[in-house]
Amino acid sequence: MNIQLPAELLIAFLLTVVRISAWVAVAPPFNSRAVPPMVKVALSVALALPVAPRMTSRVPPPEIGPLVTAILLQVLAGLVLGFIAMILFSAVQAAGELIDLFSGYTTASLYDPLSNSTSSMFGRLHQLIAITLLFATGAHLLLVRGLMASFDVVPLRADAGALPHLMISQVGRFFVSALEIAAPIVVVLFLAELAIGLVGRAAPSLNVLSTSFPLKILLTLSLAGLTLTVLPGAVEQLVQHILRASAAASRMLA
Repeated sequence: MNIQLPAELLIAFLLTVVRISAWVAVAPPFNSRAVPPMVKVALSVALALPVAPRMTSRVPPPEIGPLVTAILLQVLAGLVLGFIAMILFSAVQAAGELIDLFSGYTTASLYDPLSNSTSSMFGRLHQLIAITLLFATGAHLLLVRGLMASFDVVPLRADAGALPHLMISQVGRFFVSALEIAAPIVVVLFLAELAIGLVGRAAPSLNVLSTSFPLKILLTLSLAGLTLTVLPGAVEQLVQHILRASAAASRMLA
């Protein structure tokens, strides 16, 4: 049995798989090492199947130079869209890292085999809760839909001249989001640290250092529920911002 495919359809399919594979390799929650590589490849191929027929009229000519340029641009487009999702979604884990930093929990950092790095307790807890909320609310489907919509805006030939400013603005948004999520506990711990310092100055004979760590641990555990209650709304807002930023990046590439 012989199967014949038009050259334009085959080229469009391969270029579409390249962009989706680059996005899957970077964007959460698919970038986790808990997702097997074969599953990532199968997901990329499955998502490319309905998109490729619509891209046949936008393929570059079947020559080495234009094809290599198109492949590099698809990798760039996928990495840019995935990087926007990754850096904004990482704000949730960064908020947990800030809580660990101010409470002293950074001394209990553990090796995380999924990210191949060390992470503290609240940082890892916030990340797991955020990923769970992402799947429970169906927001991961919105991220996939945003990727698929990029093919309607960004053809298989693109221009990346206006992307650096957008990347810098998303890094700034990452820090702002992390501070907004961790602000309740961080402010309380800062005020507690200030009060302990004033007590130490007023009564030098007291060993405030021995009581500061238990006090901060007690405050952290007591107020940890505050950040957990704002996580659903924070994840929803981050997903909406990811979609807006991805649309802006797609328009710049187009």
